[in-house]
Amino acid sequence: MVNITVIGTGYVGLVSGACLAEFGNRVVCVDTDAAKIMTLKKGNIPIFEPGLEDVVERNVRAGRLSFSASLPDTIKGGGVVFIAVGTPPADDGSADLGFVEQAVRQVGSLIEDYTVFVDKSTVPVGTAQKVRRWVQDVLDTRGLTVPFDVVSNPEFLREGNAVYDFTHPDRVIIGSSSDKARSIMKDVYRALYLNETPYIETSCETAEMIKYASNAFLSVKISFINEIANLCEKVGANVKDVSRAMGRDGRIGPKFLHAGPGYGGSCFPKDTRAIAATGRQYGAPLSIIETAIQANERQKARMVDKIEQGLGGTGTLAGKTIAVLGLAFKQNTNDMRESPAIAICEGLVERGARLRVWDPQAMEEAAWRLNGIAGQLYFATDEYDTLTGSHALVLVTEWNQFRNLDLGRIKETLLGPCFFDLRDIYKQEEVEMAGLTYFGVGIP
Repeated sequence: MVNITVIGTGYVGLVSGACLAEFGNRVVCVDTDAAKIMTLKKGNIPIFEPGLEDVVERNVRAGRLSFSASLPDTIKGGGVVFIAVGTPPADDGSADLGFVEQAVRQVGSLIEDYTVFVDKSTVPVGTAQKVRRWVQDVLDTRGLTVPFDVVSNPEFLREGNAVYDFTHPDRVIIGSSSDKARSIMKDVYRALYLNETPYIETSCETAEMIKYASNAFLSVKISFINEIANLCEKVGANVKDVSRAMGRDGRIGPKFLHAGPGYGGSCFPKDTRAIAATGRQYGAPLSIIETAIQANERQKARMVDKIEQGLGGTGTLAGKTIAVLGLAFKQNTNDMRESPAIAICEGLVERGARLRVWDPQAMEEAAWRLNGIAGQLYFATDEYDTLTGSHALVLVTEWNQFRNLDLGRIKETLLGPCFFDLRDIYKQEEVEMAGLTYFGVGIP
C-alpha cells in the first residue's frame, strides 16, 4: 500500500484518487474549495460520471479514501503527490500553469522526506523540469536538503467512461529519469501491473508529448471526417458508409470517425490549442493541428447554417422556436465545456430563434453557461416537452435515451416537419416514414 495525496478534486483528480484507492492505496484528496470537500465528505459527488459514486463510497467505507481542505500532516513524511489541478488556456492558447506551480510550491514547503511529485494534469512539454525548479527553489529558501523526484504520468480518461478507462487502460505512461521513482509508480499501479497492462517508461518530456500528441491526433481525425461529411453532402455520398468502410481498414480503425457538430469538452479544444502554441513557441508550427482547430470551429457554425437552410434559407429563423435535445458535449456527462451545443444555441438565437432545450444531466450547468441568451430560452422538463410550439427538432448530443424517440409523437407535436440529427443516430428512411424531413451530417 502506497500513501498518496491527490491535489485537486476536479474531474481528473477525483476519478484518479478514487481509482487509486480502489487499487489498494491509501489516498487523501485535497482541494482548497472547502465547500466541495464538505460535499464529498457527505458522500455527494459534484460531477456526473457513471460508476464513480460507487467507487468513492466503497473506498471511503474501507478507509482507503478521504478528503481534506488542507494538506495532511502525513505529507511531511514523504510519499507520492499527484498534481491534478486545472491548466486553463491562456490568451494565446498555451496552458496556464499557475495552479500547478501554486500546488507544487505548497507541497515543497512541507515535505521533510523523499517525495515523488507526479504531474497528472495535462501540461506542456518541459513542465516536469519547471516542477523540479519550483520544488528546489522552495527547499533552498527553507535551507533544507530533501530528496525528491518528478514523474510525468498523463491521464487518458474519456468523460462518461473514466472509471473504466482508469481501471482498464490501454497503457500506463511513466516519464521519469529516476529508477526509484519508476519503481514506486509501479507499486502505485500494482493492480494494473499484475494484469499485464502495458507500461511505457520514458523521459518526462516524451511522456508530456505523448498526451498532447494523442489528443491532437484524435481531434484531427474528428475534424477530418467532419470535412469529408461536408463534401459528401455536396456530391451525394453517404458519410456513414464512408466511415464504416474506412474503419475496416486496419491502418485507420473505426474510432473517432463519426461525423457530427464538432468536438468539445475539457480536453480536445484546450490541448490542441496548447500544443499548437508550443509549436509556435519552438518554431515548429503544427499546421495540420492548427487547421483542425479552425475546421472544428467552422463545423459548429455550419450546423447553424444547416438548420437555417433547412427551415427555408437566410432570415427564416426569426420568430421560429427550435427544440434542442442535448447540451453536454457528449453523452454520459454533465460537462458543457466548449460543447457544440453552446455555439449552436447562441448562433440560432443570434439569428432570431427562440429555443426549448433539454439534457438529461447538464441542465444545471446550462443555466449559467447559456445565461447570455437566457431571455430566449425555455428549459424543458424532458425531451418531449421541448417539442411544444417548436418548428423543428435539433438533436445535438447522442444520449442513449435519444436513440429511440417516438417519431410519431414528434411529428404530431412539432409545428413543422424538420428533424435535424446532428449525430446521425437515426436512419433517414425511418424518420421520413414518420412524415418528418430528415437532415443528417454527411447524408445527401
